[in-house]
Amino acid sequence: MVNVLIPIAEGCEELEAVTIIDLLRRAEIHVTTASLNDPGDNSLKVKPVTASRGVVLIPDTTLDEAMTHDFDMIVLPGGLPGADHLDNDPRIHQLLKKMANEDKYTAAICAAPKILANAKLLEGKTATSYPGFIEKMDLENTQVIEDAVVHDGKVITSRGPGTAMVFSLALIEILTNKEKRDEVASGLLFKSN
Repeated sequence: MVNVLIPIAEGCEELEAVTIIDLLRRAEIHVTTASLNDPGDNSLKVKPVTASRGVVLIPDTTLDEAMTHDFDMIVLPGGLPGADHLDNDPRIHQLLKKMANEDKYTAAICAAPKILANAKLLEGKTATSYPGFIEKMDLENTQVIEDAVVHDGKVITSRGPGTAMVFSLALIEILTNKEKRDEVASGLLFKSN
């Protein structure tokens, strides 16, 4: 079974996070959502995460616990300040570098491709992000384009909330096959142009 890790942080873009989680699970891909925060004295296993528009998400586990398992892909939702929280967490950079070193997939949408850039995973790659995020980083060896989804080797990037469904379907095709992608798209009544 294919395993995907989706870390979620306070202030993440809920439309992106939920769309990615939902579509991958519809494709029967095992998704683990992980909170950056330790639940502390809370009786819950994990601390709820409040997304950028106030939607409360309950992660499956903590990032520390998730890091003890192997994954085929890590997907970073964007949104602010969620992407900043992910970028400021050294464990995320550690995971990204580990995944890249093991020739596994890293993916990010919206503001989150800047995390891939800061982890040096966009060197020599073509990528996209929410307008202005990776462009303003002045990445000499990264070609920035405006496509909805960019797949360059084991790195997949996307633009923002409006591209979340196309991004998720692309991830399904990469992790499984076109038939599974088309099956999920058909069940959603999604038609690509």
